[in-house]
Amino acid sequence: MANYGKKYKASAELIERSKLYDVDEAIALLCQTAKAKFDETVEIHIRLGVDSRHADQQVRGAIVLPNGTGKTVRTLVFARGDKADAARAAGADYVGAEDFVQKIQSENWFDFDVVIASPDMMGVIGRLGKVLGPKGLMPNPKAGTVTPDVAKAVAEAKAGKIEYRLDKTNIIHCPIGKASFGAEKLTENFNTLVGAVIKAKPAAAKGQYIKSCVIATTMGPGIKVNYAKLG
Repeated sequence: MANYGKKYKASAELIERSKLYDVDEAIALLCQTAKAKFDETVEIHIRLGVDSRHADQQVRGAIVLPNGTGKTVRTLVFARGDKADAARAAGADYVGAEDFVQKIQSENWFDFDVVIASPDMMGVIGRLGKVLGPKGLMPNPKAGTVTPDVAKAVAEAKAGKIEYRLDKTNIIHCPIGKASFGAEKLTENFNTLVGAVIKAKPAAAKGQYIKSCVIATTMGPGIKVNYAKLG
C-alpha cells in the first residue's frame, strides 16, 4: 500500500470516497485539497463506455480551453517558405524542416511540447513516427496539428489547446488548468472539455457513454464527479 504524506492524508480526509460530487462541489473541494508548495496541475480522467480497439469507436479531438492550461507551451513547426515565416510571426519556438528531423534523430532532442506541420511536410517527418508517436507528439489532422494554417495552430497551442484521446483502457486523461486558477475558471475549462468529449461520442457507441469521471491535482487525491449529470 502506498505510503502517503501528511498533506495527502489531510486532503483525503476532506473527501468522501464513495460519494459522487456535483461538478461545482467537486472543483471547490479540489481547490481546498491543493496543498503542495508548487502550483499543481488539475487533471481530469474520464472512462468511456466504448472499445478503443474498434476504429468506429475512437474518441479523439482537440479543444482550446477558455482559460488555457497555465502551462507555457513550446511549439516546433515543420514548414517552408511563407508558412515558415507565418509560424515564426505567430510565436513558434522552433521552425524548420530536415534540420530538426536530424536534430531529433541524432541528439534525442525533445525541447518542445507540440509539433505542428503543414501537409506538404508529412513526408519529411514521417520517419520520426517511431519516436514522436509513443510520446503523443506526432502531428495529426484530427488534432489540428497537420494544417495549411500553421500560424493559427501555433496561436491555438499557445492559448491552451489540448488534445483528448482514449488510452488502451478507454480512459481520457487531460489537464484542465492549475490549482491557482480558482473554482470558476477550472469549472469553465472542465465544462468545455467534457462538452467536447460528449459531442465526439461515436455513433457506434452503445449503452452508457460516460462510465466514470475523476478530477485530481498533481499531488492530491482523486474526487469522483457525478457522471450521470454530465450528459
